[in-house]
Amino acid sequence: MEILIIILGIALDRITKYWALNSLKINGGVEIIKDFFSFEYLENRGAAFGIFQNKVSLLTMVTSLVLLGIIYYRIKYKPKTKIMRISLALIISGAIGNLIDRISINYVVDFILVHYKNVYYFPTFNVADMFVVVGTFLLAICIVKEWE
Repeated sequence: MEILIIILGIALDRITKYWALNSLKINGGVEIIKDFFSFEYLENRGAAFGIFQNKVSLLTMVTSLVLLGIIYYRIKYKPKTKIMRISLALIISGAIGNLIDRISINYVVDFILVHYKNVYYFPTFNVADMFVVVGTFLLAICIVKEWE
């Protein structure tokens, strides 16, 4: 099941980024919910929330090492709970999705924008980012439950 999650996650990420590159970059943004939610093309040359701008080599290396660490952990320790395996699969798929961008085009395509009018803008993100965040959240739940 984890392999399927990884493959489908990467595929969904690639398809949505392809759409963003070939639609949003050319034709401009699309407002979905006025003053709240839109799709806007952004070339992110950093990491989450814009940190480490223009450090593509560093981010590629760190992402690769983290991926290898997660895969090693998955193979060596064979997590028993389904939620732990799903969380790792989500993190792997999101990390690979953004790694593909960094290696192939030297930036990550972001396009999901949540904001409140012109008052507050959450950093633009993509499907791979959602997988990493959800996977990390589930992983944190697993770790907390293990300590109880």
